[in-house]
This record gives sequence, C-alpha cells and structure tokens, in this order.
Amino acid sequence: MQPDHQTTGPGKDGKEHAHGAGKGSGLRLVAWETTRNCNLNCVHCRAAATRGPYSGELDTPTALRLLDQIAAVGRPIVILTGGEPLLRSDIFDIARYGTDLGLRMVMAPNGTLITDATARRMVESGIKRISISLDGASREKHDRFRGVEGAFDSALRGIEMAKKAGLEFQINTTITRTNLAEIPRIQQLAVELGAVAHHIFLLVPTGRGKYIIDQEITAEEYEQTLNWFYDQRDKTPLQLKATCAPHYYRILRQRARSEGKTVTPKTHGLDAMTRGCLGGVGFCFISHRGIVQPCGFLNVEAGDVTRASFADIWNHSETFQSLRRYDDLKGKCGLCEYKKFCGGCRARAFEATGDILAQEPLCSYQPARC
Repeated sequence: MQPDHQTTGPGKDGKEHAHGAGKGSGLRLVAWETTRNCNLNCVHCRAAATRGPYSGELDTPTALRLLDQIAAVGRPIVILTGGEPLLRSDIFDIARYGTDLGLRMVMAPNGTLITDATARRMVESGIKRISISLDGASREKHDRFRGVEGAFDSALRGIEMAKKAGLEFQINTTITRTNLAEIPRIQQLAVELGAVAHHIFLLVPTGRGKYIIDQEITAEEYEQTLNWFYDQRDKTPLQLKATCAPHYYRILRQRARSEGKTVTPKTHGLDAMTRGCLGGVGFCFISHRGIVQPCGFLNVEAGDVTRASFADIWNHSETFQSLRRYDDLKGKCGLCEYKKFCGGCRARAFEATGDILAQEPLCSYQPARC
C-alpha cells in the first residue's frame, strides 16, 4: 500500500486546515479487492478470505470499465488487493490498463506467490510498489498469524524476487497483543530487507478479527505505541505511516507543539498533509463484487458499481457525505479539537456501537471541551 492521500495542509493564513470535507471530496486512494481468493488463512483477516471460488467477482470487461470510471473521477493511487491478487489470472492486464489510464497502480500481495516471472510482470504492467505484510520478526510468530506454515520464508523469498526485478516494496504490520513487543524488531527487519517504508495497522475486529478481539491492545498501549512510532521518524531511513491508527495525527501535533514546531510539509513531510481516518473522505474500498465501502474494515455499503457509476457513488453517497461532515461526529470525537486531523477509526466505532459516527472506543485522550 502506497503512502497516500494529502487531505490536510497549510492554508493561505499559514495555519493547518483539513481539506476534502463535503461533496466531491478529493479522491486520493482506492483499495480494490480484485479477488477474495487467498492461499493463506490469516487470523485477523477482515474478509475471512480463503480458497474460493467466490461468486460475483467482477469479470475482466467490468474490471476495466471500473478503472475507466475511477480515472474519470481523478488520478488516485489504486491498490490491487485481495484476498491474494496474484490468484487472479488477469491481474497484470488490469494493472497495465490502469497504468495506461494514468493511474498509479500498486499491489498488496502476501509475498508467498511472487516468483522471478511474476515480479518481472509486475514491473512490466506498471506496478510502482508492492506491500508485503510481516506480522512477526520470526517465522514462528508470522506463520502463526498468517495461518500457514512456511508463510514467513515464502514472503522473504518473494521480497528477494521483487528486489531482483527492481520493484519498490514496503512492509505492513498489523499490531496485536501477540506481536506488540516485536514491533521494533520488525521495523529493523524492514530496514535490513531494503524496504522503503513501514506501515503499521492497529487491529480492527472485523471478519476473523472478531475472534481475536482479546488480542487487541489497550487504549493506553495504543497511545504508547504511537508515541514510540513518532520517535522513530528521525531514527530510521524508512518512510513511516500509521494506518487504522488515526490518533497518530493528534499525537503528532501534540508532540510538535511540545517541541516548539509547527506541523508543515517541511517539518513533518506527508504526515502534515493528511488526516487519520480517510474513509469516505479521500479513500474508499471496492469489494470483489463491486460493493463500495468507506474502507475494507467498515462494512457499510455506499454503493454498487454494477448498478451505479463510481463517480455518482463517490460524489453523492450519503454514507460518504456523512463521513465528510466532521461536526457530525459524536461523543468525545465530536468535541475533540483534533477531530479534523484524527477523526477516530470509524470502523472500530461501528463494530463497537453500530454507528459510524460514534466515538472511537480505543482513545484515552480527553478533549479540552469534555
């Protein structure tokens, strides 16, 4: 998954403003579940994906039309994800078509199926970066998380094939109680492997993730982890991104203030130009059947590309419109002075309450107005 979507930044008055709210919000990133088929059995999988086949998967002509419709809205980064995207036979045709449309095409394979030949085809089809997940610094921890023995070694072999082909890659890590203590080691492994970035994801209990909710870290551990992550900015050559961890963008501003700094692209790079939860604001997810959602973890339908145009869904879906009205957030999130920069995890709020606008359940911060 590529670092992304610049939805906040300094305004004409020199102060920071959140951009993208309201109708026609700027599309920065699309994650497209090209298939739900998967050769792994990950304990946290939002889709509970396994070997298919799954009915209703978009066929090749429909897939290409979808890319046409996305390109008509803007030029977002398009993540070809799954399941395992390399299990889709036309995946390189899809990637090439998107590249020719001027879209930045990236891919999120699990790494186990990357061979010398598939790595070359990724490059030839215009894939600019791949993301490979490592959820443990050892084969024992990673394989247990991924549900298949040998997944760790296969992922490392896939990384070597990508490097040989000259393909840029990043490491993604989902943080749970079982691997929390290993995160520094995983980050160091990412450096040693030659990754360009490390993106951390905080567990959202959807799909199979509901069955490991006891492995979700506490709000206090969440806060400590994100403060540690902030500290790594000047200690690692990796580009760092906190995903499904919107509190980071509050912490970043709190820490910058304590250091006497103003958050700008010069001082904090892309982190100064984005916000925490981008679901429905600068980002959306499209399922293997064409269902559009704010994100893959938030199982609320905003539209169906087999029945309506992507542009109509992106610009007019009431689900998306509600997420762009930050003042409609409820509880602590609605009162928080950082709501335009954080927003709380809408998927986590929905899983806990059934309300996409409810307050984030894993936040220990008390807003000034509370």
